[in-house]
Amino acid sequence: MASASSKGTFQPDSDVHISYEDQQKINRFARLNAKLEDFKDEIKVKENDLKSLEDACDEIALFDDEEQVPYLVGEVFIYQNVEKTQKCLDDAKKRIQDDIKQFKEKSNGVKETMSDLRSHLYGKFGSHINLEADED
Repeated sequence: MASASSKGTFQPDSDVHISYEDQQKINRFARLNAKLEDFKDEIKVKENDLKSLEDACDEIALFDDEEQVPYLVGEVFIYQNVEKTQKCLDDAKKRIQDDIKQFKEKSNGVKETMSDLRSHLYGKFGSHINLEADED
């Protein structure tokens, strides 16, 4: 039979005092962590979109120059020549690359702030706090 002090059992430590300011920092860290996860998800979506556009560019390169290509605009397809379609795809790729760059810059800013908060909180609470993300 496992003892009460086994690894998975939580045992509160009466020595740890959390001030209002510390709780605010913990809450801010949690919000930033959620925002960071949102940025990671957005980057994945944009990278998938970029891959799809690159695949479309590769396919269009095989078409004859005079062939009409259906291109989705909003909810309708328009037919345009290969050259114009390639330009539209290149423009879309540039927009997505810019979006990815912006998300990565924002993500780096959030990581820096989280690192500062993590240093402060670990310095104050040591092993009494866990600010590391669970690996799935």
